[in-house]
Amino acid sequence: MQNNLNRLKEEECMQNPSEITMRNEKNSIINGIASTIVMSMSNNYFALFAIGVLGATNYQVGLISSLPQIVGMFAMILGTAIMSRLQEKKRFTGMSIMFTRFFLIGMFLVIYLPQEYRAWTFVLLIGLMNLPGSFAMLSWQSFIGDLVSDSRRSSFFSERNRILTIAGMFTTLIIGIGLQWFDKTDPLPYQILFILAFIFGIAEVFYLNRHIEPKKEVKKEQKRFNFGWDAYKHKPFIYFLICGLFFNFAWQLAWPLFNIYNIKIAHMTGFWISIITVANQVGQIISFKWWGRMADKHSNAKMLAITATGMATAPFLTILSTNMYYLTFVNFTSGLFVSGTVLLLFNQLLEVTLEDNRGSFIAQYNIILAIIGFVAPQVGVILLQMSSINTAMNLASGLRLVSGVVFLVFYYYMRKQYFRNPKVSVQRT
Repeated sequence: MQNNLNRLKEEECMQNPSEITMRNEKNSIINGIASTIVMSMSNNYFALFAIGVLGATNYQVGLISSLPQIVGMFAMILGTAIMSRLQEKKRFTGMSIMFTRFFLIGMFLVIYLPQEYRAWTFVLLIGLMNLPGSFAMLSWQSFIGDLVSDSRRSSFFSERNRILTIAGMFTTLIIGIGLQWFDKTDPLPYQILFILAFIFGIAEVFYLNRHIEPKKEVKKEQKRFNFGWDAYKHKPFIYFLICGLFFNFAWQLAWPLFNIYNIKIAHMTGFWISIITVANQVGQIISFKWWGRMADKHSNAKMLAITATGMATAPFLTILSTNMYYLTFVNFTSGLFVSGTVLLLFNQLLEVTLEDNRGSFIAQYNIILAIIGFVAPQVGVILLQMSSINTAMNLASGLRLVSGVVFLVFYYYMRKQYFRNPKVSVQRT
């Protein structure tokens, strides 16, 4: 009876959100659109700029994926201590985002350095940018987790992600068309993109500051620096941590390999990089809501097993051909599962955290994730150098497939925990 009453209350909250909730959700979407445009104008073209304009080596391309992660690890440790003492997260989040966007100005200026320093300076800028960037990610996740209730989480984030992906798709498509007018070794279009991304970064901070955040009282014990070790006392979090990190290792192992294959083997131009990115985003757009509904029906844990299995197909299918139309189709099918991966991993993380010290859980997850993010791309490049692109990609597919099995085991663990204690979030079958 009590469970039915709680369910009715959740449904009522979903149907009749408060005015503050609606305002926060609206500003979150606009803030997210600006952030997506920034990423579409910069991150999507880091590898192309590094290889085509700066002449980066395979090792440097690998560092573009991995160096930000190791910098982020140290940032997360420091950020955890800072977050534990904050009564309000909005101001800290906004400042962190703004400092992150200032690095785009440095990327604009890289081309004016002597030739031998350009590639390494660019790689270092990307790495160091993740210091304030990690502060921003950690504080935003904790900030938005406090503002969006459990009952609205799946529906809101699936809709938000869908809208943001549409914004990213159109931005990427416009950029791809524009890049056709320039030679692939011309730095000018990338410099324009970096400056425009900085301008949208200012808009990103503006709309973040429009959120209404309730002020939290910091308990006396929280006023001491807390590095978040208490998160490891919560078993559901530990088990999710193991599963999530294994999957992320398998996922990120192939990131530099995709860049190397697309640019050096398939000889993609900026236009085709944009096209395959758009194809991936179209796949995400049409599937976000479906993953949200399925998560509500079957649980995040169960659906993560499916997304991980689907993600296993991408590396294997990519190396079958260098035909641009075929690779566009592969990226479209990959997008169908990327949307689920992004949505479900974040929602599952929030489910296995405790509200009182959610920041500690998120920080610990991201600290270890940063280590994985540094190691995995380097392992991918080493595998490439020791064998071939085909072997490295196939191994990545195999590991992703195994991670699907790992998530399935996690689902059955969480289901068992629910029957012992109905307060555990993963209760659906």
